[in-house]
Amino acid sequence: MLQFLIRRLSGAVVIMFLIGAFTFFLFYTIPQDFAQLSCGKNCSPENIAVIRENLGLDKPITTQFWEFMTGIVSGRDFPQGHCSAPCLGVSFDSGDFVWDSIKDRFPVTLSLTVGGLVIFLLFGLGTGLMAAWKRGTVLDKLVSGASMVLSSFQIYFLGPIVLSLLVYNTGWLDSPKAVPFLDSPGEWFMGMLIPWAVMATIFTAQYTRMARSTMIEQLQEEHVRTARAKGMRQRYVFFRYAWRGSLIPIVTIIGMDLSALLSGAVVTEFTFDLAGIGRLAVEGSLSKDLPLTMGVMLFGAFFILILNIVVDLAYAYIDPRVRLA
Repeated sequence: MLQFLIRRLSGAVVIMFLIGAFTFFLFYTIPQDFAQLSCGKNCSPENIAVIRENLGLDKPITTQFWEFMTGIVSGRDFPQGHCSAPCLGVSFDSGDFVWDSIKDRFPVTLSLTVGGLVIFLLFGLGTGLMAAWKRGTVLDKLVSGASMVLSSFQIYFLGPIVLSLLVYNTGWLDSPKAVPFLDSPGEWFMGMLIPWAVMATIFTAQYTRMARSTMIEQLQEEHVRTARAKGMRQRYVFFRYAWRGSLIPIVTIIGMDLSALLSGAVVTEFTFDLAGIGRLAVEGSLSKDLPLTMGVMLFGAFFILILNIVVDLAYAYIDPRVRLA
């Protein structure tokens, strides 16, 4: 398992370097004066020259690339002070270090992603297993029908409806808000409850159908039928043999959905007026804040790479044959 992890981490380092190089040259080869963007419209040529020197834009592109990549590992010095690793540059718009802005916004996106994941996994896998256990019954048909209907909803459609019913018209719940978990766990939970519920409603339907279909497929496998023929209890066969075999496709979907949740954070955060990574990316794009946009892109790529490694480790744990591949 250790060698498997080392191989995956080594590959992730190479991929991250290539993503960083591609992102850097993609943005810095755009024919624009980034010193002008940083200074604003009404800026004197003298100020533009000073900004260009402070940002290192007067250096060759290869030198800028080297300083950018090494700054991620060891930090860089700017007129504003020392930027500790991982240094992703200085925002044109606010003058703050990009990494500090990402750190301030990331807890909101992390709360949305992890909380929503836990809820829709519990409900989705639970209802899917129940439908497979009671295959062909009224309960199975109700669960399958409800999942088909709910899977057609979208966050930007269902979110305003839930806000209108539970917040604006009835006042049963407060508007979603981002409260640090350590400051008040109760307010943190209530502030994220509506976004979690909306995401869980949509994603639960997908996991219900996935868990049901994979479990029914596993119940037809030879080793499961052999266990039944030996007289093992139905419940033991269901959870000991069929359940583990059905996890591989479910883990695959989890890894894909985690990436989708991060990339779809823009819609979720704008729907519920939450200031997270997705909203930060939009703000950086609208203000043409190059370092901020690049920083968010690199951070998102890094996070998705880590999630892929976690999924691969889950594969190796569920199916030991993966470690030998």
